[in-house]
Amino acid sequence: MRTFLAPLLIALCLTSLATFAEEEEAPDFADAALSGNWGGQRSTLWQAGWALDAALRVDAIHSRGGQKSGAGAMTNLDLRVKADLAKILDWNDATAYLHILDNRGAAVNADYTGSFMGVSSIEVPVPATRIYHAWLQQNFFNDQFSLLAGIYPIDAEFFVIESAGVLAHPTFGTPGNLAITHGPAIFNNGALALRAKWLSKDRTLYGMAAILDGVPNDPERPKQTTVKLGDGAFLIGEFGWTPLEYGHSFEPVEPVENLPSEMLYRHERYGGVSKYAIGAWRYTSPVADQFNNDADGQPGSSHSQGAYVLAERTLFGLDGPGRDVSAFARYSLSDGRSTPLERSWNIGLRVRGPLASRPEDVLALGWVYARLAPDYRAAQTAEGNATASSKNVVELTWRAQFSRYFAIQPLLQSITHPGGSAAAARATVIGARFDLVL
Repeated sequence: MRTFLAPLLIALCLTSLATFAEEEEAPDFADAALSGNWGGQRSTLWQAGWALDAALRVDAIHSRGGQKSGAGAMTNLDLRVKADLAKILDWNDATAYLHILDNRGAAVNADYTGSFMGVSSIEVPVPATRIYHAWLQQNFFNDQFSLLAGIYPIDAEFFVIESAGVLAHPTFGTPGNLAITHGPAIFNNGALALRAKWLSKDRTLYGMAAILDGVPNDPERPKQTTVKLGDGAFLIGEFGWTPLEYGHSFEPVEPVENLPSEMLYRHERYGGVSKYAIGAWRYTSPVADQFNNDADGQPGSSHSQGAYVLAERTLFGLDGPGRDVSAFARYSLSDGRSTPLERSWNIGLRVRGPLASRPEDVLALGWVYARLAPDYRAAQTAEGNATASSKNVVELTWRAQFSRYFAIQPLLQSITHPGGSAAAARATVIGARFDLVL
C-alpha cells in the first residue's frame, strides 16, 4: 500500500506549484461532505486536479430463520483519490485513481442466514484493508475511446443497474451466479486488469471489454492486496445503449466514485435513467464440475462462463423536480457446472421522492429469483440432501436522506431456501443502513 500512496502524497504536496487550468464548477463540499470545504482548501485542490473524499457505511442487521437467528453490524470505509493528470503533470486526457476499502464487523450471512447470495453488499469473508482500485486511464479521440490498466473490479462498470443501487442485497450489484464463481474481481477484490471502452460521439452507445487476473489477490492470504498470476484469466465484455445520455459530454468516462461536480450532481439528481445492455464473461482456466465424472471416474472440468441482459428506464415523473418512478430488470445465466446457481432474475422498482414533503428520499422494491443448477442438485441428491429448485429474495427499503452527506435506510428482506436446501427455513432480515460522506 505504501508503494501506491507515497507518490500520490508527494505529488499532493507539490500541487500548489501547479498552474491551475480553467476553473470548473467544483462540488459543493460544504453541503455534500461532513467535513466541509476545509477552509476552501478542498475546492482549491479540486481545481488543481485532485479529488479527495471518504465515506462510511454501517449495516446493522438482524436475521431470523435460515441457519439460526442472530444479529450484527458491519462497516465499510471508502478512501478515494482521483488525480487529473492533465492539470497536475500536463499529461493530457489521463486520470489516476486510488480507492482503498476497510471492512470490519460481523458476518451475518455466514454465521446466521446461510444464503448463497448473501444479505448485505458490504459483508466480506475476512475483515481487511485492501486496495480496490489503483489504475491509470488514458483517453483518446475526444474521450470516445479509453484504455485502463491497473487494479480494477468489474462491478465498477459491468452489469451495473443504477436504479437498483439503493438496494442492500448483493445480487442487485453482481449477479448471484457470477458472484459465487471461483474468483471474480468484485467487492472487495480488485484484480490486475486491462479494460478498453468505446463511446459513440453522441454518448448513447458504448462497448467495453476487460481481461483480468483469473483469481484476484491470494486466497491463502485474504487480508492482503497482492498480485499473484498463474490462475488463468477472466474475460468480460458488454455492449449497451443509453438514450437519455444523448449529448452529455460532461459525464465522466472513468469508473470513479468521488463527489461529482455540481453540474453532474444536478444531472444525476434531476435526470432520469435509461440503459439497455448485453454482456458475456468466461474464465480461461477450467474448474472441476460438481457432478459429471470423466472416463476414469474423476471429476470432469469445464470453463465457467455466462451471459446477461439488462434494462432500466424511468417510467414517469411525479409532481415536482427529481421525483420519478423507474423500473429495472436483469437476466443472468451461467453454465451451472461448477456453482450452485445456474441463472437468476433481478426485477424491481425505484421511486425517488415518494412523498412530496421528502423529495430526496428513495423507496425501492426488488425481487431476485435464482434457479439452482441441475448438476448441483444432482450432486446433493447423491449425498441424500433434498434441494429446492430455486430460491427467492424480496427486499423493501426506504432511504431517508437527511442531508447530502447523511442518510438512514431501513430495510426488510425475505429469503426462501437461503442455502438451497428444501428443508431450510425462510429467513427474514431486518436492519438499517447508515451512510455518511466524510
